[in-house]
Amino acid sequence: MNARVNKIQVGGYTFIGYSLAGEESVIGVPELNVCFDIGRSPSEIINIDNVLLTHGHMDHAAGIAYYFSQRNFLDMPDGNLVVPKDLVQPIHKLMDAWRDVEGHRTPYHLIGMSPNEEYVIRRGLVARTFQTIHGGPCLGYSVIEIRQKLKPEFLDIPGPKLAEIRRSGTELTYNLEVPLVCYCGDTAYGDFFNLDWVRKAKVLILECTFVEQDHRTRAVAGYHLHLDDFLKLQDTLENEFILLVHLSRRTSLAVARQELRSCLSDEKFKRLHFLMARTPTNRPHNVNNSIQ
Repeated sequence: MNARVNKIQVGGYTFIGYSLAGEESVIGVPELNVCFDIGRSPSEIINIDNVLLTHGHMDHAAGIAYYFSQRNFLDMPDGNLVVPKDLVQPIHKLMDAWRDVEGHRTPYHLIGMSPNEEYVIRRGLVARTFQTIHGGPCLGYSVIEIRQKLKPEFLDIPGPKLAEIRRSGTELTYNLEVPLVCYCGDTAYGDFFNLDWVRKAKVLILECTFVEQDHRTRAVAGYHLHLDDFLKLQDTLENEFILLVHLSRRTSLAVARQELRSCLSDEKFKRLHFLMARTPTNRPHNVNNSIQ
């Protein structure tokens, strides 16, 4: 029986992907034209123009060359790969190696980022980086809509008068930031959870690699979140929806659901969804995705 990546709707966005610790993590959001991590580059995300890579581990980054190769094969624009700055040179070397193997160069576009920088996705939409904790170069990304709003003191002024004020050089508007989707990637617990564009994003994509109590040591050793960390965050996170990813294969989805249900209030529990296992092609797309 063939398998495909999952496709679910959360908070008005489509999430296409698959995430299981040590195997593959790739999460595309077509409405935002971004893909968080690349996994093994499934065909469903090839037409997304912007890949935001959190770190270089194989299960998150193995599809880099294939993504660019397929876009070139399909006569699509190069695509953009945004990465932690320290990964830029290693990825150039990776693409050079594939040039030597294949006998021709695949075009690609690579952007290195540091924490607290912004990558413009399109007008009025940026991805803001923040430092995560996973050993080695790593970043999280929050996709933020920038809306121009009229300053309160000008709200009741007629249009012709506003035009006159604008011509005088007075700034009439201010930028309102609306964090839409945030992805932390693989990470240990950190102060970045206090950032507004993390804790207030409409949808927070968050790893919950280890759930069972006797896996706490594994979580610490691998710089991953444990269920205990997630519970500690409940008074901090204001997200309307939380999409949990990257479950350890040592824990079944049923056990993870049961543990979370026993620890959370009904209100907190209802905002959770899973994007984990691949979905067989003859079953509905949302199988094993909703935590309810």
